[in-house]
Amino acid sequence: MSAGVVSALVVGIVQPLLVVAGAPLLTGLMRQVRARLEGRAGAGIAQPWRDLRKLLLRKETFTPNGTTEVFRLAPLVLVATTLVVSVVVPFVATASPVPPVADLFAVVALLALGTVVLALAGLDTGTAFGGMGASREMTIIALVEPTLLVSIFALSVRVGSTNLSAIVSSTVHDPARVISPVSLLALVALAVVIVAETGRLPVDNPSTHLELTMIHEAMVLEYAGPDLALVELASAMRLTVFLGLFANLFAPWGIATSAAPLALLAGIGAVVVKVGVLGTALAFGEVFLAKLRLFRVPELLAGSFLLSLLAVAASFFLA
Repeated sequence: MSAGVVSALVVGIVQPLLVVAGAPLLTGLMRQVRARLEGRAGAGIAQPWRDLRKLLLRKETFTPNGTTEVFRLAPLVLVATTLVVSVVVPFVATASPVPPVADLFAVVALLALGTVVLALAGLDTGTAFGGMGASREMTIIALVEPTLLVSIFALSVRVGSTNLSAIVSSTVHDPARVISPVSLLALVALAVVIVAETGRLPVDNPSTHLELTMIHEAMVLEYAGPDLALVELASAMRLTVFLGLFANLFAPWGIATSAAPLALLAGIGAVVVKVGVLGTALAFGEVFLAKLRLFRVPELLAGSFLLSLLAVAASFFLA
């Protein structure tokens, strides 16, 4: 068995384990940063894991009357799609265990599938809150997904491939691309996408249950027990995946390019530090941001889409 195959297999095992174990800790870190900046003690970085344990072991699953299999299977689909993305996207190493699935369009489709299924589950409950949250989520995803595709596509033009591993590898070998106009435009566009896709301020407030403002929480109000634990875990995993992808697209230094054990350990340490720094910066920014009015959110997302289009244009004219 070649070294490349071994590296891909190791990465395929390490990356999902790292995402599953570290995602709740990232959420806890961000909550702790916000608490400290707001003058509170905070519950500790490990509190999300304690919450998940309580939901899994001490709470029962309740299914609203009239719901179908869509409501019951949505948490599993949401976790499964995010888990597949965590396997194929280059976080720890540039080698991917399933290169065809590491394609830009396949990864974005998997992430969009999880969002759509959760929105369908919100509609399936037949409640006003579920329908409202699903409607708002579909409005956001209609603007977010094209921006996500176009902004990363701008980075792929100069590589000649939409494979995420190839895009990251090219930046590793040519670090000057990070400060090019294409990368800077795509960076800003993708940053707005991540904020919107993961339900953070100023697009959504993950800590609110006010009916007039909530989006993600409105879709999951009817979940309880283990199902709610899966939804919360999947949300934390999606945030980790987006921040890890963002970090390695624009700052891939430290990522392993070989199957050497020390290189893989360095890759694990690098992605943990980069995601932790990005999560801390995101939490820091949320303390000083107010939530946008719902009708202003499309303006923000349209602006990010325009930046992604400019990045694509620059990638052709400045190539």
